[in-house]
Amino acid sequence: MAKDLTRLLRPRSIAVIGGGAWCRQVILQAQKMGFDGAMHLVHPRGIDIEGLRAVADISDLEQVPDAVFIGVNRQATVEAVTALSAMGAGGAVCFASGFSEAAAEDGNATTLQRQLVDAAGDMPILGPNCYGFINALDGALLWPDQHGCDPVPRGVAILTQSSNIAINLTMQRRALPIACMVTCGNMAQTRQAEIAMALLDDPRITAIGLHIEGFGDTGQWHDLAVKAQEKSVPLIALKVGASDQARNATISHTASLAGSDAGAQALLDRLGIARLHDLPSFLETLKLLHCNGPLTSNALSCISCSGGEASLAADTAAHSALTFPALTNDQESALADALGPMVALSNPLDYHTYVWGDAEKMTAAWLPMAARHIGLTLIVIDYPHTDASDWQSATQAAIAVRKRSGQPVAVVATLPELMPREVARDLMAAGVTPLCGLREAMNAAEAAAQMRAPHRMPPLVPGHDRTVAPLSDADAKELLRGFGADTPRAVAVHGAGDVAVASDLAAPLVLKGQGIAHKSEAGAVMLNLTHDALAVTAQRMKAQSFLIEEMVQGGVAELLIGVTRDAAHGFVLTLGAGGVMTELWQDTTSLLLPVTEDDVTAALTRLKTYPLLTGFRGRPGADLTAITRAVMALQSFVIAHADRIGEAEINPLICTADRAVVADALITMTPDTNAQGEPDGAD
Repeated sequence: MAKDLTRLLRPRSIAVIGGGAWCRQVILQAQKMGFDGAMHLVHPRGIDIEGLRAVADISDLEQVPDAVFIGVNRQATVEAVTALSAMGAGGAVCFASGFSEAAAEDGNATTLQRQLVDAAGDMPILGPNCYGFINALDGALLWPDQHGCDPVPRGVAILTQSSNIAINLTMQRRALPIACMVTCGNMAQTRQAEIAMALLDDPRITAIGLHIEGFGDTGQWHDLAVKAQEKSVPLIALKVGASDQARNATISHTASLAGSDAGAQALLDRLGIARLHDLPSFLETLKLLHCNGPLTSNALSCISCSGGEASLAADTAAHSALTFPALTNDQESALADALGPMVALSNPLDYHTYVWGDAEKMTAAWLPMAARHIGLTLIVIDYPHTDASDWQSATQAAIAVRKRSGQPVAVVATLPELMPREVARDLMAAGVTPLCGLREAMNAAEAAAQMRAPHRMPPLVPGHDRTVAPLSDADAKELLRGFGADTPRAVAVHGAGDVAVASDLAAPLVLKGQGIAHKSEAGAVMLNLTHDALAVTAQRMKAQSFLIEEMVQGGVAELLIGVTRDAAHGFVLTLGAGGVMTELWQDTTSLLLPVTEDDVTAALTRLKTYPLLTGFRGRPGADLTAITRAVMALQSFVIAHADRIGEAEINPLICTADRAVVADALITMTPDTNAQGEPDGAD
C-alpha cells in the first residue's frame, strides 16, 4: 500500500529534534519562509533557538507533529523514529549519515538501516543522509541550510538524490518557479518514485524533474509514469551513474553494448520520461514544460535579427530530433508583406533590423512564424546588461505573438546571462517561456517534443542473480528452435573423424568449433566448405567438438539480437548491426522486455543499417516479418526461463529476402537438473 506523505510534505505543525547549527537553520528557514503552523523543539537541556523553547523529550510535545526534522546522531535517530512512529507523527526527515551509504566502511551501518526502517513502521521517513524538503507552495519546509526558493502559487517539483545538487538548484536565477524541492537521501524506506507519486496529487505541480542515481523497484516507476500520464504532469530525468559493465564484459557482444546505462535509457524510454544530461538543460526543460506542457511537434521556427544567430541556431539543432520546416506559401506571403523585398525569407529567419524598436511591426513580422504546424517558435533576443530600454519593444512583441497565435513561444538568450530575471518573469507571466542559453533551449525543445505515454506493460523484473554457464551453440539453437526461431539444418559431432555424418546436409557448409567464444576472432568458424573439405578443415581447427551447418545464402544484412539480465532495470533487449562488425559500427538500440511486435518494428527503424533491411539502392530487402518473429522467439525463450537466464544472444541473425536465420547463438543460464540429476542441455 502506498504511503500517505500528505502530513509530511504539507505539514501544519513541525518539530525539530536536536540543537546544533543544522537544527537552528531548520527553524530559521521555516521562519523566513513564513511558516504559519506550530513549531516545536526537542532537546534534553531545554535550550532556546530563535525564540523557540525546547521540551526535554519527544513525549513532552504538546501535540503530535506532522513533520519532524531529526538532527541527532544515527543511533539516536533510530530511537527518535521509534518514539515518533509510536505517537502517530506524520513523518520525519532523517538527517544523520552512517547508514547503508557507509556499509562498506562500517559493518554496523546496514544493521542500523534495517533497525531504522523497522522503527518507522507505517510512518514515512525521508533519508537518512538527507536534507529534507522545501514546500514553497505552502511555506512549509524542513531544510537545514540556506536556499534560494521563494513562495510560489504553482510550479515544478524537483527530487534529487543529492542534497548538494538540491541546494544549488534552488539558487537558480532563471525564473523557474520551484514549488517543491525534495531530497531523497539513501531512501531506506520511502523511494523516489513514491515521493513523486505523492506530489502528483497536488494540482499546483506543473512538472516533475528527477535527479536519479538508481531506480530500485521498476514497478513503482511504471506506476509513477502511468499516474503522471493520467494527471497530465510531464516527468523528466537527469540520470547519472553510467556503469563500467560494458568494459568488463568478456563473453558476449550484447553485454559489451548494453551496459547498465543502456538499461537505464531503455527504462526511461519505456516509461516515457525524457532524459537530460546536464543541469542547465534540466532546468530549462522544466521551465518550458511549466509554461507549455509537452510540445505537439518537433518542428521549430526560429527568429533572430542576425544571420549569424540564424546559422548558429540551425547548427545547434543539427544533430537532434528537431527540424526547421521550410516556410509555407502562406508564411512567405505574410512575411513578405511585413518585411518587404530586402529580407531573404527562410526558417530560421533573419529578419534584419528594419522593424526593430516598433513593437507592432515586430509582431507582424514574427507572427507568421508561429504557425499551427510549428511545435515551438524561438525568438532570439539577447538583453544587454548596460541599457536594455530599447529591448522593451521586443519583449512586448514576443508577448503579442504568443497571445495572438495561441502557439508556444519562447524568447531565447544565446548566453544565459543575457536574460534578465525581471524580463524573464514578465515573459512567464504572459505565457512566453524565457530560455537561458541556445544549446539549453534546443535540448529543452527536443525533450518536450519527444514525450509520450508510458508502455502499457511494466518491465519484466529479473530475479536474484545466479551462477550461469554458457551452452554450446548447438544446444542454444535447439532451445531457440523450440520457441519458433529459424535455424540452419545442422549436425553436431564430437571429433574431426565424425564429420562424415553430415553427408545429408546440402553444401556449401559451415564448420564451427564448439565451446569457443567469438569464433571468428579465434579462427573457429569456416564458411563455404564442400563435403570433401570438411575433414581436412576440422583437423586443422583446434576444437574438441564441431557443429556443421548448411550455409545460409542470399543474406541481405546481419543483425545482432541479444538480451542481458540487468538487475537494476530488467531484461535489456539490444538490436543492432551484427556479425564481425558489431563493436566497430556500434549501431544499436535497446528496449526492456516485454516488447510487442510494434515495439520491435519501431526499434529497427532507429538503426543506421535499417535502409539495408528495406532495400538499399536497388538491392533486395529483408523479410521484416521474419526478423520480428526471430526477436519475439528470443523473448519468449527468455520469459520462459527468466529465473535462469544470464544472457541470450543471436549474432549474427542472417536476414534474407524470405528468412531470418539464427547463424550463431550464445546462451548463459543456470543448469536445470532433470530427474536423473543431469543438467538439461548438457553435451
